[in-house]
Amino acid sequence: MNSTHIFMAITTLFLCAVGSPVAAKPPNIVLIMADDMGFECVGANGGETYQTPHLDKLAASGMHFKHCYSQPICTPSRVQIMTGIYNSQNYKEFGLLPPKSYTFGNLLQDGGYNTCIVGKWQLKGGLKGPNKFGFDEYCLWQLTRRPNRYPNPGFEINGEEKDFKNGEYGPDIVSDYACDYIKRKADAEKPFFVYYPMMLPHWPFEPTPDSEEWNPKARLKDKTEKGANKKSKKFYIDMVHYVDKIIGKIVAQLEASGVREETLILFTSDNGTYESIVSQFQGKDWRGGKSYMSDNGTRTTLIASWPGKIEAGTVNTGLHDFSDILPTLAAVGDTEIPKRLQLSGRSFYPQLLGQQGKPREWVYCWYFRNGKPVDGGKKHSAGEFARNHQFKLYRTGQFYDVTNDFYEQSPLSIDSLTPEQKSTRRELQAVIDKQTRPGFYREAQ
Repeated sequence: MNSTHIFMAITTLFLCAVGSPVAAKPPNIVLIMADDMGFECVGANGGETYQTPHLDKLAASGMHFKHCYSQPICTPSRVQIMTGIYNSQNYKEFGLLPPKSYTFGNLLQDGGYNTCIVGKWQLKGGLKGPNKFGFDEYCLWQLTRRPNRYPNPGFEINGEEKDFKNGEYGPDIVSDYACDYIKRKADAEKPFFVYYPMMLPHWPFEPTPDSEEWNPKARLKDKTEKGANKKSKKFYIDMVHYVDKIIGKIVAQLEASGVREETLILFTSDNGTYESIVSQFQGKDWRGGKSYMSDNGTRTTLIASWPGKIEAGTVNTGLHDFSDILPTLAAVGDTEIPKRLQLSGRSFYPQLLGQQGKPREWVYCWYFRNGKPVDGGKKHSAGEFARNHQFKLYRTGQFYDVTNDFYEQSPLSIDSLTPEQKSTRRELQAVIDKQTRPGFYREAQ
């Protein structure tokens, strides 16, 4: 045996004795998305009507984003955030996640994660749908039916329909399930991914268990959700406070399970507040803009917290939209994105770590509630836009300075544009031309 063989044999014996180097376990991920909770509802954003101490603390502990954009209502936002693809390419109809979709649940599950989804579904697919889209376990409302979501609710839990008629509160049930999942998976060999699309604070606006008016017998005999109260600002405020309470509850569970520092928490919301709710934001009124493409309908909260990885108190002023979430989760989890996917988004993972990354120069929105090239009527806007920090261009040609015209009441005249504004308009038009679904507008003919 020569010296080389002797060295290799000794090395082999050494590795057998001490063990081969083990790759670091990827971080756990908890993604929480509130339902109809606008940018103005969070204190860290500048909101003044609501008390959100847990969210404010989460923002202070990590990165707080100033310019993240969603879709104007729930299903379009859910499809985009889960697939990383603009609605212009894969949105078919309201209340549907297209059956052939590949979601961030599939991605992380294929990459070795334990996966769980709790909260609101509203995407069809039947009792096996959540499993098909990459979730090992689920506790969901509105999967196969639409029972109560708040007092005395009904859920689908891992293949079974279950009704609760003893004064239970729906958000408590699903958040308890999330906390139990975290507790069960904290010491597992594989990391976990929990996706929590909340039911709160979507209407009906009604008492929470922390409200003086809470009635544990409310809706006890209702088989389907009824009485959609959309005007009670008092109870909407209570419901936002309950969102914040649940955030604190989940953070506490991560700490109790000893995995807080190994977990990235992301918090966002699917769209703006319902239009009947007027809140105070930085000393001014902010009317809810759900279903509208203006900033009060599409600008949303985004907070990222990961102790030891994301520098505390960081403010991100770059442009981001919901298509960026999937590629970011892929990078965080070190999972490979299938080559067949043509993603619209780009990862902001480098920015979480303090690096420059590849900042966006624009974001794009395609919104047609029912997937057809017709407007939703006076109550709902529809169409396409591309925007940067200051200017927004619609496919119709309307061009706004949104920093000075928040509610988009005065479109800029083409004849009055400066050379720089004309250049920006051309750049945004090119984005719209590229992103529009080929042949879409001929579908109405």
